[in-house]
Amino acid sequence: MNILKTLALTLTIVTASSCKESKSKTPSEKVSEVKKELKKENDMKVLFVLTSHDELGDTGKKTGFWVEEFASPYYTLLDKGATITLATPKGGAAPIDPSSDSPDAATEATKRFNNDAEAKALIANTKKLEDINADDYDAVFYPGGHGPLWDLANDATSIALIEKFNTQKKPIAFVCHAPAALKDVKNEDGTRLVKGKKVTGFSNTEETQVGLTEVVPILVEDMLIENGAFYSNADAWQAYAIQDGNLITGQNPASSELVAEKLLESLK
Repeated sequence: MNILKTLALTLTIVTASSCKESKSKTPSEKVSEVKKELKKENDMKVLFVLTSHDELGDTGKKTGFWVEEFASPYYTLLDKGATITLATPKGGAAPIDPSSDSPDAATEATKRFNNDAEAKALIANTKKLEDINADDYDAVFYPGGHGPLWDLANDATSIALIEKFNTQKKPIAFVCHAPAALKDVKNEDGTRLVKGKKVTGFSNTEETQVGLTEVVPILVEDMLIENGAFYSNADAWQAYAIQDGNLITGQNPASSELVAEKLLESLK
């Protein structure tokens, strides 16, 4: 009986000690945890890959990247302390699609960009894609616009870069027309990266509505389906983004913020 009493007393002491340790953390401990979280966010290094192409087929019109699809993710990540590097196939100035810089396409993010001399300087002086090493970054993001359909969809350096990020299990994100850059990207076993993955991108309906179905070299929706992806989309021009593993895709300009949020969450 004495042994049983001793065991009961021991259990009581252990339980009391455990409860004491599980009490709320001190203010200094909480501050320390916040500092660690901020440090982690501030350590984020994200590569943005933009198009160098500025000709809209044979129309005589200009294209490039879509400002909202750059600006919204740029500021979402920048405001959380991320270090962002911009690169293009040719380096130097990344062309802006004139249509995306019109009053009709304006958002809070594009207005901020238009008043941001530092961001504009980065756009005017992007690094050359061949000088980029995936090891130096935690994630890569591709803004859309029609430009990527002509250059990034077929750029060997871009393809190899995405494949390396994917092999390293780092987040790879694309919005609107940018999933075209996944066209020839493969897994280590030689299969298409998008095969069997849930993805989205600029829909055939949306391309028809902007009157460029017969102009563009690639229909993003068709290409993704042909490569074995499980493509889906929301109604035209509605915000929609999907994440499948480390692959994040958004449907259209309205989806850029959703893509950025998913990318940011993946970096935590």
